[in-house]
Amino acid sequence: MSLVNLPGLRQMITEISNQHRLPEDAVREALREALLKGYERYRRSQMMDKKQVFGEDYFENFEVELDVDEEGFRVLSTKIIVEEIEDTDHHISLQEVQEVTSEAQVGDSVVLDVTPDKQEFGRMAAIQTKQVLLQKLRDQQRKLIQEEFKDIEDQVIQAKVLRFERQSVIMAVNSEFGKPEVEAELPKREQLPNDTYRVNATFKVYLKKVREGVHRGPQLIVSRAAAGLVVELFATEVPEIEEEIVRIVAVAREANPPSRHVGPRTKISVDTLERDVDPVGACIGARGSRIQAVVNELRGEKIDAIRWSPDPATYIANALSPARVDEVFLLDPEERQALVLVPEDQLSLAIGKEGQNVRLAARLTGWKIDIKDTVRYRADQSLSQQAPPPPIPEPTLEPTGEEE
Repeated sequence: MSLVNLPGLRQMITEISNQHRLPEDAVREALREALLKGYERYRRSQMMDKKQVFGEDYFENFEVELDVDEEGFRVLSTKIIVEEIEDTDHHISLQEVQEVTSEAQVGDSVVLDVTPDKQEFGRMAAIQTKQVLLQKLRDQQRKLIQEEFKDIEDQVIQAKVLRFERQSVIMAVNSEFGKPEVEAELPKREQLPNDTYRVNATFKVYLKKVREGVHRGPQLIVSRAAAGLVVELFATEVPEIEEEIVRIVAVAREANPPSRHVGPRTKISVDTLERDVDPVGACIGARGSRIQAVVNELRGEKIDAIRWSPDPATYIANALSPARVDEVFLLDPEERQALVLVPEDQLSLAIGKEGQNVRLAARLTGWKIDIKDTVRYRADQSLSQQAPPPPIPEPTLEPTGEEE
């Protein structure tokens, strides 16, 4: 079989592997694909005078075989045995094959060496091969990252700040043992206002997305603002959550409030089926140690852990914590509208600074919540009940147009 020599092939593969931080198997695969593209370019240039048009799948039956020991490559073509040849790239005659093996039959396939001469392969095809190789190496890098990190989407990972691009923070994420670090992007919208991002500073981040396809920038998108980060941090700090004794029912987070005068805040509702377990107490921990660990990781973000309840009124009252609630009226269960009465000294606490507390409570419970002062509301109700009905107007006679 013929061979196109590639002197120093083994060393080249090793150097590319080190330079691009790829396994040698991935480099060989990229090189095979690039050489095949170069062969396609060579064949297309041969047929330009004949004005032959090749479809996208025309060269699917071709492949490149690398020979590292002999330091070269071959081009192989799988052809179907036919009685009459219509296409020499895909077919071979039965008579020609039977000269080699009498057992051949129509419909069988054979693999043939179609390697071009190195001089014929041409300078343009070689340039094409180099260009494609760079692209294929990038494709291999994306593929490996995709395979490794796709399974850990929606989990918390450790990341280190590398540099800053526009408003994004580019971070390094640890890869598998023995593999190089992978870059991840922390966009502006996923950053926390309380964070201070400095080069080499480390953070726990939430792996939000592994991007697929060709694109600019890192494949991994991480977040410090996702609600899932809070969930995973509590799961780490609270063994009862990991053991499924306590479950997190819902999370409402405002990591980037609309006003700079309001800080980040999260409400998390928890529940348990164990009578002897206090789910809120389990999340808070002895002397607040567990919830404080989460708060510290989020740089001082306020966190309210509340008890979930199947009764909407109780759940709404709990969600407005730390405010004390007098009464909850479910005005329209279908539209999920509720009226909450609180003491006058609890009104501002229940609403929260710029409405943050009631806004998060509404998102946590899924109910539209209207908050009123208990005394004032009852006084207004009493006045509306005591008010006399409006006077009934006296009937007026209209002329009929008839004379008596």
